[in-house]
Amino acid sequence: MLLELASFYPMAWSAMLGVLGLLIGSFLNVVTWRLPKMLTDQWQDEALLTLNIPAPSRPTYNLCWPLSACCCCQHPILRRDLFPVVSWCLLRGKSRCCQQPISVRYPLVELTCAALFIFAGVLWPPGLQLAASLFFISVLLTLAIIDTRTMLLPDVLTLPLIWCGLLVNFNDCFVSLQDAVAGAICGYLAFALLSVIFAKLTGKAALGGGDAKLLAAIGAWLGWEVLPQLVMIAAISGLLAAVIMHVVKRQKLNQPVAFGPWLTLSAGYFLFLTT
Repeated sequence: MLLELASFYPMAWSAMLGVLGLLIGSFLNVVTWRLPKMLTDQWQDEALLTLNIPAPSRPTYNLCWPLSACCCCQHPILRRDLFPVVSWCLLRGKSRCCQQPISVRYPLVELTCAALFIFAGVLWPPGLQLAASLFFISVLLTLAIIDTRTMLLPDVLTLPLIWCGLLVNFNDCFVSLQDAVAGAICGYLAFALLSVIFAKLTGKAALGGGDAKLLAAIGAWLGWEVLPQLVMIAAISGLLAAVIMHVVKRQKLNQPVAFGPWLTLSAGYFLFLTT
């Protein structure tokens, strides 16, 4: 039925994918906000436990519970204000409860996710490749946002993404399983060795372990052959962005820059090239 819908009613199919992208994008906004806080609380509790210091009591929450609340006053958000993009526009970018500005990042993430879903639906027919690509795109977008905000690439996302890539390519979905395994190995070793060598020569850290795991995940999905070009495009993009920020906002060139967003952007480009 999905194949017939996509073939005979492409506009309706694209609209369905767009709505799905908006909903997934709304959930990704929750993940990118709550997951770093959850991990930070967990790390603090583990550190206090090591020091035999009682951990402070905190409200229990996860990615699904409690329901969304205002970031400023923590007032629960009404259901009518949870429609992706539409609610933000109707509220004119301000929360209903305390009239504080709502970041434009939220509708932008939802619109970006919707646009990527529609584009993927144009490239792939309904099936395993499309479902896998939508999942891959969603996780890459999540990692890019978290790394931009916190300079972190959580293991709870990157490590499962490696195994998912190997599982998806078990039947040569995007590349052969051999290329996927080689991509995961080469992706991790390339950045891990580069980081160690740079640290030995300069005494400073260059790349975090999260970048190495992310590149391993990308290699598991797209194979080893694309990695040199992918890293080169990501590096050039990150360098250009740093120069632009230096010119526009007078940001120092030696200031640490999140590399994950540029890796994910480059990975998305090569994912679409697999068609």
